[in-house]
Amino acid sequence: MLDIEVIEDAAAAEASLDPIRTRILQELAVPGSATQLAAKVGLPRQKVNYHLKALERHGLVELVEERRKGNVTERVLQATAASYLISPVALASVAPDPQRFADRFSAFWLLALASRTVQEMGKLISGAAAAKKKLASFAIDGEITFRSAAERAAFAEELGVAVTRLVDKYHDGGAAAVASGARKHRLVIVLHPALKTPSTEKSAEKEQGND
Repeated sequence: MLDIEVIEDAAAAEASLDPIRTRILQELAVPGSATQLAAKVGLPRQKVNYHLKALERHGLVELVEERRKGNVTERVLQATAASYLISPVALASVAPDPQRFADRFSAFWLLALASRTVQEMGKLISGAAAAKKKLASFAIDGEITFRSAAERAAFAEELGVAVTRLVDKYHDGGAAAVASGARKHRLVIVLHPALKTPSTEKSAEKEQGND
C-alpha cells in the first residue's frame, strides 16, 4: 500500500469522489470483505459489492486474499493507498499552465506551480515504484511571521538572491554533465499567507479589543 496515490485517470477520479466509495476507501486502509464493510458503512452487502467492483475496476482497491467459507468464496480487499490525490492530468483540458502566468508575485502562478508539482510527482512516484527504486526528493515546510509588508518583501528579495547564488554554484548544464548522466531537478519555492484558524482569529480580536 502506498502512503499517497495520485489519480490521473478521469474515470477513476470520478469513482473516488463518490461519498460512499470515499468511505469504503477509508475503511479499506485495513483489509476487509464486503460483509465486514456492509456493517461499517450501513449498506447491504450487495450494494457494497457494487461499489467495490467499481473501485477495483479503476485500480483503487486490490485483492489481498480469498477465503473459502463453505460453498462461498469471500474476497478480502484493501485500498491501494492510505490517501489519494487527484492529479491535474484528470482535468487535462482545463489544467492550469504555469507558462500562462509566469509572474512570481501571482497567486495563480503559485497554484499552477503546485498543480504541476502534483502532476510530476505522481508520475515520478509511479515510475519509482515500478522500478523499485527510491525517489530522491526534498522539501521544507515552516511558518514565518513578518511585522510588516516591507519586511516580507525584503525577505523575499534576500531569499531570491540566496537561492540564485546556490543555483549558480551547483547547476551544471554543460554537455559533459549531460553525457555523464547528470539528472535535472525541479526547484520550486513558495511563500504565501497562512490560513487563519479560529484560535488566531480570537487572538486578533482580543488584541484589537485591548487597543
